[in-house]
Amino acid sequence: MSNLELDPSVMRFYGETVSEDSRLRSSADGRMELVRTQELLRRFLPPAPARVLDVGGGTGVHAEWLVMDGYDVALVDPVPRHVEAASAVCPAVVGDARDLPEPDNTFDVVQLLGPLYHLPDPADRQRALAEAFRVVKPGGLVAAAAINRYASLFEHVTYAHLHTERIHKSVSTILKTAVYDGARGFTLSYFHRAEDLVAELVAAGLEGVQVFGIEGPAWSLVKAAEQQPGEGPTAELIASAMEAARMAEPYPELLAASSHLLAVGKVPPSSTD
Repeated sequence: MSNLELDPSVMRFYGETVSEDSRLRSSADGRMELVRTQELLRRFLPPAPARVLDVGGGTGVHAEWLVMDGYDVALVDPVPRHVEAASAVCPAVVGDARDLPEPDNTFDVVQLLGPLYHLPDPADRQRALAEAFRVVKPGGLVAAAAINRYASLFEHVTYAHLHTERIHKSVSTILKTAVYDGARGFTLSYFHRAEDLVAELVAAGLEGVQVFGIEGPAWSLVKAAEQQPGEGPTAELIASAMEAARMAEPYPELLAASSHLLAVGKVPPSSTD
C-alpha cells in the first residue's frame, strides 16, 4: 500500500457515504456514463486477453464488463471497502494512482476512470499519469476520465437550485478555479476542460491523444427528467441523449456540455524504462 494520502473528504465520501457502483447502475445519467464509457473504450482496447490495470477502479463496475469481455484485469483503489467488493470480480489491492504497486511495462492498458477527479494539484495528476505510463508496455493504451469543468453548471440546473445564493457561489468558484473544496455533498475535486486534459496526457508522453464527451450534450435533460415527479426519463429520451453523444463526437465545441470527458492515448512503441 502506498504511503501517500488522499484528502479526507475523498476517503469519507467513498468509504462511508456513497456507493459509486449504485450511481453507475441505478441513476439515469450514471447508466449513460457506464454504457458510453464501455462503448468508447471498446474502440481502442487491444484484443482480449490483453492485461488491463483498472486504477481507481472502485467496486469493479468497469472491471466486471472487461472480465466478461475476456480481459485479464487487475484493480487498484485507495478505498478498502471498494477493494473488498472488487476482489469478487478480479485481483484487487489497496493502492494509490500516484504510486502503483506494479512493475514497469507489464500491462497492455491502464485506465484511470476516476483518480484525476480528486487530485487538484497538477503535480499529483502528472504523477498519476506518469505512473500509468510507467506500467504500460510500449505501444500500450492509457485511458483517463475527467469531470468536465462546466458539469456543475448543468447539474445544478437539473436540481433547480442554481439560482440560490449558496449554489450560485459554489458553482461560480468551480468555473473560476476548476476546484471544488469538498465542503459538502461531494469531495475535493478538480474539473478539467477538454484541452487541459489532452495537454496533461501529452505532457506525460502519450501520443495520438483523443478526447471524447462521455455522456454528450443532452445528459442534463435526462437528469432533469429524473428529478421531476413521476416515473423519470423515458427509454426514448435516454436513447436520444445517447445518440446525441455519438453525433456530437466530431464537434469539439460540444465537449463543454458533457458531464465527463474521456481521453485516450498510447505509449510510444519505442518507449523504454
